[in-house]
Amino acid sequence: MAKKPATARKQKTKAGIEVDPAFAYAAMPGVADEMVDKSGAVRPVWQKFLAGLSRMSEKELHERFARADRYLRDAGVFYRDYGSKGVSERNWPISHIPVLIDEREWQTLSEGLVQRADLLEKVIADIYGDNTLVKEGFLPPALVGSNPEFLRPLVGVKPAGGHYLHFLAFEIGRGPDGNWWVLADRTQAPSGAGFALETRVATTRAFSDLYAETSVHRLASFFGAFRDTLQGMKQGGDGRIAVLSPGPANETYYEHAYIARYLGFMLLEGEDLTVVNNQVMVRTVAGLKPISVLWRRLDSNYADPLELEQHSHIGTPGLVEALRSQSVTIVNALGSGVLETRALLAFMPTISRHLLGEELKLPSIATWWCGQKAERAQVARNIEKMVIGPAYSRLPFFDDNGQSVLGSTLRATAKESIADWLKSDGRKLVGQEVVTLSTTPAWINGKLVPRPMSLRVFAARTETGWKIMPGGFARIGSGDDVAAIAMQSGGSAADVWILSDKPVERRTLLPAEESFTRNMPGSLPSRAADNLFWLGRYIERAEGALRILRAWHGRFAESADPDQPLLADVSDYLGIVDIDTKEAVPETLLRNIESAVYSASNIRDRFSPDGWLALNDLAKTARRFKEHVKAGDDASHAMTILLRKLAGFAGLVHENMYRFTGWRFLSLGRYIERGLFMTRVLGHMSGPDAPDGSLDMLLEIGDSVMTHRRRYNVNTARLTVTDLLALDPLNPRSILFQLNEIHREVAQLPGATVNGQMSPFCREALRLQSGLAVMTPETMSGDVYQRFERELEHLSDLLAHTYLG
Repeated sequence: MAKKPATARKQKTKAGIEVDPAFAYAAMPGVADEMVDKSGAVRPVWQKFLAGLSRMSEKELHERFARADRYLRDAGVFYRDYGSKGVSERNWPISHIPVLIDEREWQTLSEGLVQRADLLEKVIADIYGDNTLVKEGFLPPALVGSNPEFLRPLVGVKPAGGHYLHFLAFEIGRGPDGNWWVLADRTQAPSGAGFALETRVATTRAFSDLYAETSVHRLASFFGAFRDTLQGMKQGGDGRIAVLSPGPANETYYEHAYIARYLGFMLLEGEDLTVVNNQVMVRTVAGLKPISVLWRRLDSNYADPLELEQHSHIGTPGLVEALRSQSVTIVNALGSGVLETRALLAFMPTISRHLLGEELKLPSIATWWCGQKAERAQVARNIEKMVIGPAYSRLPFFDDNGQSVLGSTLRATAKESIADWLKSDGRKLVGQEVVTLSTTPAWINGKLVPRPMSLRVFAARTETGWKIMPGGFARIGSGDDVAAIAMQSGGSAADVWILSDKPVERRTLLPAEESFTRNMPGSLPSRAADNLFWLGRYIERAEGALRILRAWHGRFAESADPDQPLLADVSDYLGIVDIDTKEAVPETLLRNIESAVYSASNIRDRFSPDGWLALNDLAKTARRFKEHVKAGDDASHAMTILLRKLAGFAGLVHENMYRFTGWRFLSLGRYIERGLFMTRVLGHMSGPDAPDGSLDMLLEIGDSVMTHRRRYNVNTARLTVTDLLALDPLNPRSILFQLNEIHREVAQLPGATVNGQMSPFCREALRLQSGLAVMTPETMSGDVYQRFERELEHLSDLLAHTYLG
């Protein structure tokens, strides 16, 4: 334990925790610590925060941490975990105590990272340009030519804006001597900026008072400057900016959607794009629209199956050719993953002196490429201090899932043969000095405990040069082992506060001007429209199933006889639509709700956090009921609860969603599905051979019992039920109401009329609506219902053909 300074005095919090120095916190011997110096004294940058912390009881701290956790859960912040048990979604693992760094130290770090960003730009421009670094011996040819991230089709392709790199991340750590190192350069498709924002919001929920009392640099100006830069890259007035994502299966998909929503960009996948005349276009419901800037979040190899990875299902054919024509800017340029190669760190000091004429201000972790004789010998002689790993890996050793070997763990016999191994496989290997990272406080089991950490810091190219995010996030180890820093290994993330001695700018992304221009919402990609349409259908399908199941179980609770004519007849109908009444909560109902969640997950950038939370709450409740609910009254009550939750979700969407094209596709999905449901159930249950009680059950399913009593001065009859549930234009459950709304929404869609003529889809919607509007209850028969069911299905197919293909 570090020795306490002579001036230290023990104080205690309400929970009895020793406060000074630093909550009885003991830094690890021989390890640099972010909170206390070598003498054990609390660093000045931490003193105000710790003073505030010392006023809190342990109970209060837990309540504060719970607020942060609740925010992350409610916002749905997750990343995908690829573990031994398969793929799962894991809540974003926050370490609640932020890392505090003085702005003067941060300024020094920033200068080193800006220099490094400029150097990386020059290196990649040379690799895909004149290749002088290889020609003049500064880079081994094998390190480029054999590198899987070196993309030959991109050689000689100059980026439209003149720059290859626009957005970077750096993994940095502090060593035992207190100096910082670069552990890895992230140039391919750096992730984490969105998570840094969410981690900041969650941490400020826990420490809103301390955050307000300290001068912490805000993050919004960083994102605002980068957004403005991307806006300036647009070519022509009609060009669009989009975030290009591999899709919901990606481990950081949440961040892709969050960044797109935060900055107001489209979120696209490869299938949304096509290349026409060397111009990248997005498929929208209004036709093809040009894309000027793509902020890609998928690896370069998968971007174009024509010229790169031919087995890619997430790329866009022709994208490389569009780059050759300079019609689109990609952030970062395809092929930039070559800069992440671990072995490249060994050559960065020499390259810096050659290209910049100066030493690296922020050195890389000591690295030796074993493709050279002297370097192999160096690694072999110092194997106890080395970690050996794949030369072409793009990950630091603590992220590479055990591909690296720690020299100190090798058996004696293995150490004796290390030189032979390095000689035979040297070009594929690097040796790196074992990292001893500095520690930072984490709250573990009621006390502050030192844990190893690294920082992920972001750099964005702006109109005035590189800008470093004043913060980022820290990866905190789950134990003393550095390898436990990785998220996939149980690590967590902490906010990083850059503290100033004076007030800091508090900028938001909102415009400061009093005047403004009201822009129309962006074009709706066809894939997004498809997901909105099917979200509406699945939600309505689930509601229809819930209503009919509630009515069935309510009557079953009274008779306990499933063979009763009415119950047996309804069971037959439900069997036709693949719903088994032997299950209290049928699997088909769960699949419809899960399908709705999946459709919503594909449009997270267009979905409010409240709506997402409500939909997931519905799904979780349904899964819970599946395990415990029994048939009869119990199931009927469960269906009522699920209906209320579904109504809550629908209400959020109805009240909050902007009435533009996306809203119309969601609504059309609901109207078509509700129309189909009422058509089928009326056709089955309102015929002359329907069992006793069918008409009353129909009114209950259609949520129209009280309306029927008020509107008709007779008992329940086939004609009155048909009039109310099929032909009443004012009943939001009737078939005609759905067709009226469909016709109204269709008329507002792009291309509904061209040169005064209705499109085939618009014409079909009008024909179907008019055909039902002239019907009378007497003319509604089983055959008529079947005909309208077929025509509604045809209308759905026509919508898909017109807008979603």
